[in-house]
Amino acid sequence: MISTTPSLTRREFLFRAAAVGGSALLLNTMNAWGMGIASTTHAPPELSGSGKGKKVVILGAGLAGMTAAFELGKLGYQVEVLEARPFAGGRCQTARKGFALQELGGETQTCRFDDGLYINHGPWRIPLDHQSTLYYTRLFDVPLEVMVNDNDHAWLYMEDAGPFSGKRMRQEQVKADMRGHVAELLAKSVQARQLDAELTADDRMLLLDYLAHEGALTKKDLVYRGRNGAGYAVNPGAGLRPGQPNDPLGFRELLSSRVGKVYSAVQEFPMHATMFQPVGGMDRIAQAFSKRLGRKIRYGQEVQSLRQTPGKVTVAVKDTASGKVSTVEADYCLCAMPLSILRTLDTDFSDRFKTALKAVSYAPVGKIGLQMKRRFWEEDDQIYGGHVLTDIKGINTISLPSSGWQQKKGVLLGYYHYALDAIEVSALSPAERTEFALDAGAKIFPPYRSSFENAFSVAWHRVQYNLGGWAEWDEAGRKNAYPVLLEGEGRVLLAGEHMSYLTGWQAGAIESAWQQIEQLHKRATMGGNA
Repeated sequence: MISTTPSLTRREFLFRAAAVGGSALLLNTMNAWGMGIASTTHAPPELSGSGKGKKVVILGAGLAGMTAAFELGKLGYQVEVLEARPFAGGRCQTARKGFALQELGGETQTCRFDDGLYINHGPWRIPLDHQSTLYYTRLFDVPLEVMVNDNDHAWLYMEDAGPFSGKRMRQEQVKADMRGHVAELLAKSVQARQLDAELTADDRMLLLDYLAHEGALTKKDLVYRGRNGAGYAVNPGAGLRPGQPNDPLGFRELLSSRVGKVYSAVQEFPMHATMFQPVGGMDRIAQAFSKRLGRKIRYGQEVQSLRQTPGKVTVAVKDTASGKVSTVEADYCLCAMPLSILRTLDTDFSDRFKTALKAVSYAPVGKIGLQMKRRFWEEDDQIYGGHVLTDIKGINTISLPSSGWQQKKGVLLGYYHYALDAIEVSALSPAERTEFALDAGAKIFPPYRSSFENAFSVAWHRVQYNLGGWAEWDEAGRKNAYPVLLEGEGRVLLAGEHMSYLTGWQAGAIESAWQQIEQLHKRATMGGNA
């Protein structure tokens, strides 16, 4: 009996491609057939009319609050920003020499990095898609530099990887060999017409041509025999030194190692290979806003309560230095503090609104910056920026700096973790967190511990005025609570990354502010709450 293979539609073929080759093969096959994505908001709304004679109190001098204050000020509104911290920026923070942080229930850390060294322990990268963030860096002349977000020459290290457990491998070799083997497998299947009875002859020709190119297959027999993009065991050089390419890693070994747990050949949107970062630290953006807002921001003002009547809003604040409580009255309030904080305050919101405030959770997130006296990742391993990918529990990512190339010292990101890992590590003291990070890093870089000088760490879910890294909406919350909060209540509107689909990103805060100031201005010019 002759066996037959069920025919595949394009949709079914793409599903199988994703199952075998991951998102890389899926997206590239889609590109071979012609598909794509794009986004975003580029500038604040163009608003007409004047806000003169009206006052807006803004709670929180993070990027959402300062964006709103800056734009409303241009319209003539009197704005007053209340910020509990002694500095602006919210989560947009950079730890450099002298920066101090005390987590709830923890000891005070004071950053001891050398002059000129820092770690962005809050947001640390700007994708090209986030034109809203780039709008202000351009407007405020905040200089940018490239942040290397993907470096194939960086290490991949896994402890649970079968034959490759405990071995350092270059990401470029794993990617090249895995994609080469998968391309060979699919090319031969397509050539034999085993998969694609419903693919046209033109489709088969285009797909085979793509697979041969993508996987570096031999044209004659569509076999993967390695490629120079996988790196060299001995690099080419002068004279009689042609170099020796790495032998391909075995397909079965790659499959059994389950490297797909750690690496993806194509990053998820908006994780491009190169991104941006402000020269000198991410807080340069916050500083640019605060410089322009000046005395409109009142620091050390901890909000105690929020009340409103049909004609005004009243906010009670406590001065964190003196303990004195005072009140601020305004026509409208834009609350730009995290919902994790707002829902703990004394407010007269309706029960419906208070219930909606509780519908979103906040991500436990932790980071640690490690100052090294020698840039061994560059000197010994020729890795310039990018991320070391690993499955070491509690580490997730080790990221190497994208500035200060070839200088003597540098600060790397020793871990960046979330969820349960972040909760467990946050229970450690700063010194214990450092030891945890050093033990892990030393498995990948032999000079890790001997090069270490000092550290600075943060657990955002233990930071007083944040209580989490970013908002995490579930489907039910987006459907039921999110629209309620987006509408605001009475003379109070909400803004922040939590009021966007860009949670965790500075662009989410900025674009949320843009949207909400448009709503506020509309209400103000109509003379009421709606």
